[in-house]
This record gives sequence, C-alpha cells and structure tokens, in this order.
Amino acid sequence: MTKHMPLILLLALAAPLPIAAIAQATTDEEATEDGPTLMERGARIFMRGLMSEMEPALRDLHESFEEVEPAIRSFVQEMGPAVVDLLETVKDFRGYHPPEILPNGDIIMRKKLPGEMETPGETEVGPDGEVEL
Repeated sequence: MTKHMPLILLLALAAPLPIAAIAQATTDEEATEDGPTLMERGARIFMRGLMSEMEPALRDLHESFEEVEPAIRSFVQEMGPAVVDLLETVKDFRGYHPPEILPNGDIIMRKKLPGEMETPGETEVGPDGEVEL
C-alpha cells in the first residue's frame, strides 16, 4: 500500500503537464504547409480557451497537493499496515454492514446475517421492467 502512494501523488501532481504538451503540439502543427482546417482551428481556439480557464484552478490544485502531501504521506505510513491487515482479514466487504463508531470511540463492522446478504442477480424489477439504480 505504501509503495504505491508516491506513484499516486506523482500522477496527481503531474496531471497539469499533459495540457502543456497539448498546447505545444498545437503550436507545432500551425507551422505545417497545408494549413489547418476550420474544424482544427476551432478546436485549437477551444482548447486554448479551456486551458486558460483551467490554468488558475490547476495551479491552486497543485499548491493544495503540495500543502497536504506531508499529511497524506504520514497518514499512509501510519495507517498503511493496518489497512493491509484489514484487507487481508475482510475478503468481501459486501458481507458486512457499514462501520459504526461506538460511544467509547471503538469502530466495529458487524457481519451481515445470511438473510441480509445480497446475492448477485437479485435485482428488484419494477412494473414496466425498470431497474432502480
């Protein structure tokens, strides 16, 4: 679990990079001899507008990730082994009720009784054959 967290953080922080690559690709394509079609020019204008609108939000997101990264790293280092143990113990979470916090602060997960278990394919069908999602 902890060995994958740096990769996840790296991907989250590198998310804005493809936008810069798209912008570079569009400026390189403008130099072609044939010239872009009207649709290509419209798509470029749209993408540039989208990038200029998204740039401040992505910059803020990047700064937010930088602020929270130490806390996330610490959380993963402390809780990672416990989560791995939980995943090894509980093979199928569908067999359990949602976690409950007791008044003393303990967290428990009650196992469902056989009658409470939902079997695959046990979907309620409405009067017109509709399935409630």
